[in-house]
Order: sequence, then structure tokens, then C-alpha cells
Amino acid sequence: MLIAVAAPFAAASSEHAEADSATKKINPKEIIFEHLGDGYGWEVPFDHHHRIPLPVIVFGTDGLHCFSSARITGGQTWTDGDCTFRIGGEDSAYRGKVVEIVDGKEVRPWDFSITKNVCALFITLLIVAGVMLWLASFMRKHPYKAPRKGLGAVEVCVTFVYDGAIKPILGPNARKFAPYLLTAFFFILLMNLLGLIVIFPGGANLTGNIAVTLVLSVFTFLATNLFANKHYWKEILWPDVPLWLKFPLPIMPVIEIFGMFTKPAALTVRLFANMMGGHMIVITLTLLIFIFSALSPVAGGATTVVSLFFSIFMLLIDVLVSFIQAYVFTMLSTIFIGLANEQEHEKHEAEKEHNIGKEIEETLI
Repeated sequence: MLIAVAAPFAAASSEHAEADSATKKINPKEIIFEHLGDGYGWEVPFDHHHRIPLPVIVFGTDGLHCFSSARITGGQTWTDGDCTFRIGGEDSAYRGKVVEIVDGKEVRPWDFSITKNVCALFITLLIVAGVMLWLASFMRKHPYKAPRKGLGAVEVCVTFVYDGAIKPILGPNARKFAPYLLTAFFFILLMNLLGLIVIFPGGANLTGNIAVTLVLSVFTFLATNLFANKHYWKEILWPDVPLWLKFPLPIMPVIEIFGMFTKPAALTVRLFANMMGGHMIVITLTLLIFIFSALSPVAGGATTVVSLFFSIFMLLIDVLVSFIQAYVFTMLSTIFIGLANEQEHEKHEAEKEHNIGKEIEETLI
């Protein structure tokens, strides 16, 4: 996302684009994945040659090592005791990762480093916890007074999610699962918004990292199945279908068990793909400035205006998508948990109401 900040300077440097292109070609694929991926340092605004160093923590052949990522930035090697470390280059099998040099070969050590994504997760966690504790403290001190400004916006979001999705779906179980669901909503929302900011503490593409969305989906999976009632497991292991679909071949139970895992998989891919796609579009639009500038100064100047306009437009769309994706993830998680806690009589009542509604519809027709 840092490329978007440098977009206005593309026209000014277009005169030297042809000379630079002869010595240094733009590799869009490499640039896109560099800015969307993780790293051992945090990019400095307006400077792609320096990074804010982060701690590297690895377990090598002779034990634990901890040092600054600045020591191995730019192809440098660092010797700590009897171990030598560096970051894998373009030809390395561990490109972009810390490796240990053992007998002239690269070996991947156990890596517990505080990378950019890990640091961003800690920052997001602290902000969400701080804001929620601040709101809870205000409500305890002023139970009959509405908060104002930023805290009021947070309270509006809490009310919107709880009264609009959690309470109608979960009913009496709403207060039991609301802490997790509201935490997931604000955690995802803040990660999405921080990913749109190009300077520290933003710039980390957390929800565009499938490992992060997978962990969030696993929490929903655990909340769904660990607190499920007997009726839910009965529908999974012995569903209400004809006997030949359950015995001797357990066709429906296998399908239902498979469905238990497809739900969190859908949550994972939905959030990851939407946020990754938004970031990739903005970066690609910005890269067009540098690509056309290398061809012609006139084309570069015209492309700067168009690409800058569409990049700003897409960033505004991404702000809206950040809210939508956080809400959709929370709502789907609420639905999955609600289905796992549905009582059998509730199902019969729902089927009865559906049949009555269908009969009324047929009568009117």
C-alpha cells in the first residue's frame, strides 16, 4: 500500500523513466506480493530502502538467538555465536525468510520472530481491548448517559451488531456468545481499516493473510461445536432422513460431518479473498503510473491522474467493504452458533409456521 503514497511523484520522475527502465525494470508481481506479504521490518513512508527493524527470534542449531532484523536487511549476514543467519534471496528456497547457513547450505530454523503481521496483531489487540474497556468504564460510570464523538460511534456499532444480528438469531443465548462475536467484529474491522493506512501502525495486510482468517474461523468452529446441544449432534450423526441414507452406508452422516468443516472454510476464504482483492486492485492501479511512465512521459502524466482518481475511489470502497466483511463474518458465525443451539421444538415450530405460510400463499394464489 505504500506505493499509493508515491503516486503523485510519478509524473515528476517521468523524464528519467526511460533511462531508469534500461537498468531497472518494474516487476509488478514482485512489488504486489512484497507489499501484501509479511516481513521482518516495517516500511518507512516515502522510503523503500529503509525499514523499522523488528526483533528476530529463532532457534538455531546451537540454541535460541534474538537480534534486530536490521542486521540481516539488504542481503547482510549476521553471526551470533557459532551460527550465521541471513534472509533468503530470490534464488533461495526460503525466499524472504530467515535462514541459517550450515556447511554452506541454507537451513530453516524454528522461527518465532515478531514480524510485521505479528506486531500488527498485537497493536490491533491492544487498541480493541483499550477501546472496549474505555466504553465499559464509561457505561458503568454513566449508565443513563450516551457517549459522544468516537466513543459514541463505537457504542452505535455495538448496538447495531448486537440488536441487529446477535440477539434476533441467538435469542436467550445472545448474552452467552455476544462477547466472542463482538470481539470478532471489532477485531476484524480494525484489522481491515489499519490495512488501508500506509504508515505505521497501518500497512499490514492481516485479513489478506489466509492464516489469520483461518484462525478466526477455527474459533467460530470451536464455539459452534463445543457448545452445541444434543439435537445438533443428533442431526449430524443420525439425521432425520430415510433409513437407507444412513444405513448400511452412512451417506448423510458423512455429508453432515463434511459440512461441519466447509462452514469455517467458507468463512476463511470469503474474508481473505475480499480483502486481498481490494488491496491488490489499489496496488495494481498505482503500478500503472510507473509502467506507463517508463514508456512515455505523456502517457505517465495522463495515467497518474486517472490511476490516482481510481485508487482513491477504490480506497473509499475498501473502507465500506471493511465494515461489510466484519459484519458478514460476525453474522455468519452467529448463524452457525445459532443452528448448533437450536432446540428440537423450535425446529418443529419453524416448520409448522413455514407450512402455514405456504398454505396461505397457495390459497391467495
